[in-house]
Amino acid sequence: MLVFEIVIGLLLGGAGLAALSRRLGTPYPALVALAGAVLALVPGSPELVLDPELALTLFVAPVLLDAAFDASPRDLRANWRPVAGLALGAVVLTVIAVAVAVRWRVPAMPWAAAIALGAIVAPPDAAAATAVLKQLKPPHRLLVILEGESLFNDASALLIYRLALGAVAAGGVLGWSAVPTLLIVTVGSLLLGVVLSWVSLRINFLVEDVSTAVITQFGSTFAVWMIAERLHLSGILTTVVYAMTISRTASTLTPARIRIPSYAVWEVATFVLNVLAFVLVGFQLKTIVARFDRETWLEYGAIAGVVTGAAILARFAWVMGAGALTRWRQRKSMSTAVTLSPGAAVLVGWCGMRGIVTLAAALALPTGHDGVAAFPYRDLILFTSFSVVLGTLVVQGMTLRPLMTRLKLDDDGEVDHEVRLARVETLRAGLEATQEAPGTTEMATLVRRRYELQLRRARQTLEEHSHAGPGTQAGPSSPWGPPTADAEMVRAAMAAGRKRLADLRADGTIGDAAFQQVEQELDWSELDLQQILRSESPGQG
Repeated sequence: MLVFEIVIGLLLGGAGLAALSRRLGTPYPALVALAGAVLALVPGSPELVLDPELALTLFVAPVLLDAAFDASPRDLRANWRPVAGLALGAVVLTVIAVAVAVRWRVPAMPWAAAIALGAIVAPPDAAAATAVLKQLKPPHRLLVILEGESLFNDASALLIYRLALGAVAAGGVLGWSAVPTLLIVTVGSLLLGVVLSWVSLRINFLVEDVSTAVITQFGSTFAVWMIAERLHLSGILTTVVYAMTISRTASTLTPARIRIPSYAVWEVATFVLNVLAFVLVGFQLKTIVARFDRETWLEYGAIAGVVTGAAILARFAWVMGAGALTRWRQRKSMSTAVTLSPGAAVLVGWCGMRGIVTLAAALALPTGHDGVAAFPYRDLILFTSFSVVLGTLVVQGMTLRPLMTRLKLDDDGEVDHEVRLARVETLRAGLEATQEAPGTTEMATLVRRRYELQLRRARQTLEEHSHAGPGTQAGPSSPWGPPTADAEMVRAAMAAGRKRLADLRADGTIGDAAFQQVEQELDWSELDLQQILRSESPGQG
């Protein structure tokens, strides 16, 4: 009962801190991390211990799937160079910098353990950065780079982390012998993600109840992760491929009455998991800091400061160096490739806040029970990992808004333009469907006239904003209103609009950000239609 009361209190506290963070314009994980640190120091607070094997599955799998589902393959392909550079180059440089730094402070630490610490703190959490940046509307490309990086830097960092844990268990170090393993794990994870997505889509297609559908979605997510881990593959890579593959066809297979509530549930679930992860680390630290004397506090604090500085500087050095090199090569070769401006590079380099993946990986280190030896320097690694998360969230997260304002990186209007274009095209498809559908009654004529008016209004909005240029507001949120007649005709029009919207995304005319916004507008319009049809046909349904 005590644990239940604590969890309820933590969730209410987390909700309050999230509301406060929106007012302050800071990432809510920064305030939650501070709360977790306070809980670790409060005398009399309970000790909660999390099973290390549960940490990554519970906290990372659903959060990662939620992010990967929204990712846009078109935008990732267009920005693959900076995304790959951050997901691979920046991660490897950070692992090396942190391992060297901690070995400098603790020479007795095995190299494999130092590399494990580097891998734990290497992947930034894009959710913390984009939570602030989306309020300020930076160029869409920067959000694509940060969100794309977060999908793949977790995979590269945790692959190194797994190899380091294996090296510690075997009493050796990482070497070239790990390369074949990496290749097998990567290829196997990609194939498994595609296969499991096909199986999951077939199962979800048969589910018509909302609550059953949501439970099936969560169960499938954890099942994908656990199957990958049982096969000694990468749960991260498998989940990313699984989510991105499902998102291509789920929109056509999932009805609006299931999609809208399931999206709401996923949003709440990811928030709850973030809050619990930060607070549970605070409780884990309580058992560690209770053993600290003044000398240990000073020693661990100094190590944590050095590692935090190394992690921040390594990312910043990579982004600024890669950006400068790309711009130099562009000038020399007269290439037309799009590069990061110096201001954009500064912002991306500063968006290095660590989050839930770092916490989960630290919690997943073996604790030394059931015949498993404790991971060397586990207390130091856990303390340092949380300090890096806390330090980057507070220092970088709380200065991100003023930095963004100073750099004056304005919204390029790309997504808003695509949204207006998608509205025009879906309304045109819907109007064509009403004209082809049978019906000469007065009500059928009214339906056609309604679509004509909506299409005219959407075209006018598109033309006005095209002449006004980027950075202008999108105008009314949706041109669709609740239909009032001829159910079959309106259903045909809605189906035609959805097909046209899917085609626009498939051929690369619009990205997933615009697709999801217009899809949501269509979903709400469809639900309005269903409600009206029920009210017009009492006793049915």
